[in-house]
Amino acid sequence: MKLEKFARNALIMIALVAAISACQKPEGPAERAGKEVDKATEKAGQQIEKAGENIQDAAKGDHK
Repeated sequence: MKLEKFARNALIMIALVAAISACQKPEGPAERAGKEVDKATEKAGQQIEKAGENIQDAAKGDHK
C-alpha cells in the first residue's frame, strides 16, 4: 500500500514538472516574427491615424 501511494505521488509530481517546464519554452522564430508583425501593424495604424488627423485639419483650414 505504501509503495502504491509513493508511486502515485511520484507520477503526479513528474506530470506537474513536465507541465510546468513545457509552459516555459523559449519563444521560437515564428513567435518572434509574429511579435514583429504586431509591432509593425501597430506602428502603421498610428501613422494612418496621424495622417487622417492631418487631412481633417487641412480640410478645416487648420495648419500645424
